Amino acid sequence: MQNQNKLSRLVQKVNSAPAFCRSWLLSLLFGRTIKFAGTAGVQVEQLDLHKSRLKLANRKKVQNHIGSVHAAATALLGESASGFLLGMHVPDDKIPLLKSMQIQYLKRSTGALTAQAQLDDAQISQIRSEDKGEVVIRVSIKDQLGVEPVEALFTWAWIPKVRK
Repeated sequence: MQNQNKLSRLVQKVNSAPAFCRSWLLSLLFGRTIKFAGTAGVQVEQLDLHKSRLKLANRKKVQNHIGSVHAAATALLGESASGFLLGMHVPDDKIPLLKSMQIQYLKRSTGALTAQAQLDDAQISQIRSEDKGEVVIRVSIKDQLGVEPVEALFTWAWIPKVRK
C-alpha cells in the first residue's frame, strides 16, 4: 500500500529489526509518545498496517479493588489498540480524534489482558483518501484464560491539522 505516513514508516523500520526486540521497541516508542499508555505499561506485541495486538499485565498499579485490571485501564488498552492502528494510516496533515467508546464489561477478567484491532482494505482506503471522516473499530479484548470479558467499539475521526 502506498501513502505511508511518518508513523507507519517508523513502525516499518522497527518491524524490520530482529524479532526478539520488536515488541520492546514498539512499546518504548508508543510509551514515550502516549504518556498514559507508557505509565500504565501497555505493551505493543504486534503492529502492522492491518492489525494491532497490545497487552496489559495485571500489575498492582493498574488493578481495581478486586484485583483484576481496572475498567479505566481496560478502556485505555482498547483505545490504544484502535488508535495506534488508525494512526498508521491517517495522513501527516490530519489529526486523529477519539469520538466515542462503547464498552460493555461482561465478566470479571483474569490476569493479563490482550487487545486486538483490525482494519480492512476499505477502511484503510477511506482513512487515507477522505479529508475528514470517521471509522468504527471493534477491539477484541481477552484475558489470559482466553475469555472476552469486554465488548468494545471505538469511533475514531480525523480532521485536517490546519483549519481552512
